[in-house]
Amino acid sequence: MIRRKYINLGSIVGILCNIILFAIKLMIGLLAGSVSIMADAFNNLTDIGSSVVTMIGFRLSIKPADKEHPFGHGRFEYMSAMLVAIIILLVGFELLKTSVEKIFNPTELNVEYYTVIFLCISVVIKLWMFLFNKKIGKLINSSGLIATAQDSINDSIATFTVLISMIICNVFGINIDPFMGILVALFILYSGIKTIKETLDPLLGMPPEKETIDAIVTMVLANEKFVGIHDLIVHNYGPGRSFASLHVEVPSDADIVACHEDIDACEKNIHNALGIEVVIHMDPIAVNDENTIKTKELVIKAIQKYNSQLSIHDFRMVNGEEQINLIFDIVVPNELNLKNSEIKAKIQEICKQIDKRYVTVITIDKDYISGS
Repeated sequence: MIRRKYINLGSIVGILCNIILFAIKLMIGLLAGSVSIMADAFNNLTDIGSSVVTMIGFRLSIKPADKEHPFGHGRFEYMSAMLVAIIILLVGFELLKTSVEKIFNPTELNVEYYTVIFLCISVVIKLWMFLFNKKIGKLINSSGLIATAQDSINDSIATFTVLISMIICNVFGINIDPFMGILVALFILYSGIKTIKETLDPLLGMPPEKETIDAIVTMVLANEKFVGIHDLIVHNYGPGRSFASLHVEVPSDADIVACHEDIDACEKNIHNALGIEVVIHMDPIAVNDENTIKTKELVIKAIQKYNSQLSIHDFRMVNGEEQINLIFDIVVPNELNLKNSEIKAKIQEICKQIDKRYVTVITIDKDYISGS
């Protein structure tokens, strides 16, 4: 409810401020005959649409889960931020086109003192809107309001650039209005592309923040019965809608019923503390078998020597008459440019050097948190 009020407040403030700015800039743009001021005015008009989109996007995002969308509709908020970014790009392209046309078809500027005064007021208002939206956006983790804040600072810079061109024209009689319009357009386009990238990341799936990972690991390993943790994956379905899965290592000779109860308690603790729905899988490992422990240490040391980015877990040994199977998972970072078959062959070779009887049975895992 509080988050909804903040979103509505930010959107309503944005709509009212931009209506005032659009009216002022449209009036002085017509009086001055300035293409950059007119473009800046319509830029504010699109900002009204951006605020409306942000509000609608949030209202859609808080819809409860249904049969077609069991994880809720939280990503609507990211989609509204994407739409705001597209609006920014459209404004940039239109401003660029208009400014280039004015280079070949210049018009005389009529700069009065009130033009400069109103543009200064516009810069101040947009700076305040930037700070206002950014503070609220970070407070409630709203990508829509953060995108709107970025748009506000873009508008402030654009208007300041227009203001400089008006002063130069008034003082030196040099009309650089179209060229300033091009600079503003390029800046807006760059900002739009940057905003689209920042919005695409959570839509495509990005690694969780390091603080989130550290908090989950700390809470899990707080239980002394748990030996280790691996295969941690966090899925984000919008602000405040995260799901996680992980494997926790427990001694193979432990009381399974007691471990299961501890895991249930751990899942509840993480949900209560972080608001993340967690599913924990239990992996029993040998912690009292000296031969297994010694072999695992030798294998880890050899693999680290081959490539320090690789790590293993779920290590088991199955002894046979003529061969010994080493069964384990190996985590391969996404940035490591090696084929799975190449990694498996090399590790098989490494283990054969330790003992000719060793035959590796390897499962390749991807690292889903390495980007944090």
